[in-house]
Amino acid sequence: MPDQPIDSPAAGTSLIEAIRFDAEGLVPVVAQQHDSGLVLMLAWMNRAAVEATLASGEAHYYSRSRRAQWHKGETSGQVQKVREIRLDCDGDALLLLVEQSGVACHTGRRSCWFHTVQEGRIQVLTAPDVEPSVLYGNAKL
Repeated sequence: MPDQPIDSPAAGTSLIEAIRFDAEGLVPVVAQQHDSGLVLMLAWMNRAAVEATLASGEAHYYSRSRRAQWHKGETSGQVQKVREIRLDCDGDALLLLVEQSGVACHTGRRSCWFHTVQEGRIQVLTAPDVEPSVLYGNAKL
C-alpha cells in the first residue's frame, strides 16, 4: 500500500515544484492562527509570493484585484509570521499556520470569517476591533 495517494506530491519535493498552480498561476491559501486554530483569511499566492514567503518568513500574497504581490501588513503593520506551511494532498492549496500581529481582516476584525447564516440570512458575528481608516489611512485596499 503506498504511503500517499497516487496524485499526491512526493515527500522530499520542493514546495515550489509540488504546488499545482491554477491556469492563472495562482494557488489558494488559508491563513490560520497557529496556537488557537482560528481561521483568519483566504488569499492567493503566485510563485513569487510563495518564494518571498519562504525567504522572509512572513506572508506574502497576490492580489487578484490589484494584480500585484503584497506583503501582509505592509500598509497596516498587521504582519503574519509564518510558523508552518502545509500543502494539501492534491498540491493545489496551501495552509499557513501563522502568528498574526493584530487583526487579519481589512475590515479591522481579527478574522475575515465574521459572517454566519441564521435562518437563511447573513448575520454579523463581530464588530471591528479597529477601524480600517486607523490601519490604512487613505490607502486603497
